[in-house]
Amino acid sequence: MAGKPTQSTRMGKTPEKKERTGQSGNIAVNRRARHDYAVEEKYEAGLALAGWEVKSLRAGRVQLAEGYVIVKNEEAWLVGVHITPLNSASTHVIATPTLSRKLLLKRRELDHLVGAVDRKGYTLVPLSLYWKNGRAKLELGLAKGKAAHDKRASEKEKDWAREKSRVLKERNR
Repeated sequence: MAGKPTQSTRMGKTPEKKERTGQSGNIAVNRRARHDYAVEEKYEAGLALAGWEVKSLRAGRVQLAEGYVIVKNEEAWLVGVHITPLNSASTHVIATPTLSRKLLLKRRELDHLVGAVDRKGYTLVPLSLYWKNGRAKLELGLAKGKAAHDKRASEKEKDWAREKSRVLKERNR
């Protein structure tokens, strides 16, 4: 059996290589979005990306903090997300880090989002960027902005939950 390859090497990608190439899990998370906005609904959208952008995502060179989503001409666009080009990017391609990128959504989802943003005053916020079946996906939140007192209240709730779990741990010992 020493000469027979195992199934993981026959498939081409071993689990270790999958982790190294960034094929699993989150690429980037927008923590600020949950602090500044009350997220009511979540959507998953694909991204129309160029080759150099995919390579940069695999390297984890993306920042979602300044990003937002706009709806223009019945299409959703991701604006303000910074994807840093790699040094090894092609020289004949002009790499613009903050280019607007088209989001790929179903027509029914897009119509719902347009209605919510235009009529009800919601905001579309990028929450996280991750890999799913080898494709980059964006988790998008339909959210309303929080006022300063709402932010303080959510901080208090988080602190209380942390303290409560600490007390319960001590009590169970």
